[in-house]
Amino acid sequence: MQRHPGTNPPAFTTRVLATKDDSLLLEETHCYPRGGGQPGDTGNIRLADGKSAALHEVLPGEMILHPVDEIEMFKTGQEVSCEIDIIRRNGHTMMHTAQHIFSALAEDLWGCETVGNQIGADQSRVDLLFEDKELFNPEELTETVNSVLSSNIPVNIHEWEREKILGHEKMRHTKFMHRIPTSITHLRVVEVEGVDLCPCAGTHVSNTSQIPRVRYLGKKNKGKGRLRVSYDFE
Repeated sequence: MQRHPGTNPPAFTTRVLATKDDSLLLEETHCYPRGGGQPGDTGNIRLADGKSAALHEVLPGEMILHPVDEIEMFKTGQEVSCEIDIIRRNGHTMMHTAQHIFSALAEDLWGCETVGNQIGADQSRVDLLFEDKELFNPEELTETVNSVLSSNIPVNIHEWEREKILGHEKMRHTKFMHRIPTSITHLRVVEVEGVDLCPCAGTHVSNTSQIPRVRYLGKKNKGKGRLRVSYDFE
């Protein structure tokens, strides 16, 4: 958690390993690359002489890609300082943790499964798969989520072995695990104490009290048994 704070990430210094098209490959990065329904970080990258370039949405790859304006400014071996857009990061972090709670409580209330999500800094959505969509009650879900958010519940980050994850009786969302190479023996697990426990690489708050109350925006039917539910913060 200290190596990769979910909120208010400080600027960090690193070196350019290489460039690839319009992107920098860095020796070390604290930037979140797009993935898992969460957009990548943006920000600013500054050279030692004070010149800087906008950092566009950070992307995944064999090495994390840091797209920048004026790629020709940068040379292999240069020391650079990277400033992550804190407002954007904090929005995604709060929304992503809220989505975990949203999904967990929807499953507890109605047995529905989260089959997709899209996190935004201002608004997010979750795709819920029901046996019976008529069970969905937005007021009940919103009230239950907001009750958790106001309860000062710790959010813990673990690194657990694959076997422990697959064997844990309270673990959620493990259907994707077969797609992860077996050479990866440990995965990051996010725990909202007493509420949710699942593998996740996204950024998260350290306590639910950091998240504003959620507000239900609406739903869309997305096929048999599937509802797309949108929310933002009050």
